[in-house]
Amino acid sequence: MPEYPKKYKKEFQHSYALGPFPTFELLKARPERVRAVYMREDFRERDKLAALCGELDVPCQCSSKALERISQKEVCYAAGEFVKYPGRLEPRAPHAALVCPGDMGNLGTIQRTLLGFGIRDLALIGGGADRWNPKTIRASMGAAFRMEVEEFGDFPAYLAAYGKGRDVFPFMLDGGRVLTPETCPRSDRYTLVFGNEAAGLPPEYQQYGQSLFIAQSQEVDSLNLAVAVAVGAWVFTNRNGGIV
Repeated sequence: MPEYPKKYKKEFQHSYALGPFPTFELLKARPERVRAVYMREDFRERDKLAALCGELDVPCQCSSKALERISQKEVCYAAGEFVKYPGRLEPRAPHAALVCPGDMGNLGTIQRTLLGFGIRDLALIGGGADRWNPKTIRASMGAAFRMEVEEFGDFPAYLAAYGKGRDVFPFMLDGGRVLTPETCPRSDRYTLVFGNEAAGLPPEYQQYGQSLFIAQSQEVDSLNLAVAVAVGAWVFTNRNGGIV
């Protein structure tokens, strides 16, 4: 009997990109990390995917059983198995930093959003949601493979590695400046810092830089984390020479 892949566990040294689009993105962006590709026999783009795997010398199997093992209850037409890899942020580029993000869907959506606005470097501070979980990868729609993501035990560790000459902007409900397109600071090298979905950033983050607040109505207590990142990234990239 063939050896089928196993359902993902965090301690594995590999993970899966579930779905045709994330699988194609994996092959295009990180082909050297791909161990195998699986697809259903009735996948409409089977020939296209097989041809790309052939060009990249990646093993490709038609196996509904393998896909059922790794996707569980979800119907999945294609998936890529890849080896996890370290990230390294670009010192001169704009960064975003997430402190203890708790939701894998948010984490994936945030990566897709940041990439859409031209921010390709993400620091993960203090643990939290698993960046390699297939749910995170799926939510990013493959954007995770086109970003550099580096993990740090705490924010001082991040600053020790990348803080020199960098402007830090923590987003906080009691932020010292309301962020608008007109009030957005100008900076050649900045980091946008966002807290956990439930707790936000602790008070000590006020000391790291100019804290910011996204104005909102009194009908809600806060914005969803992914939405807050989208607003902050859009305003900053527009103000500071982004692609939009």
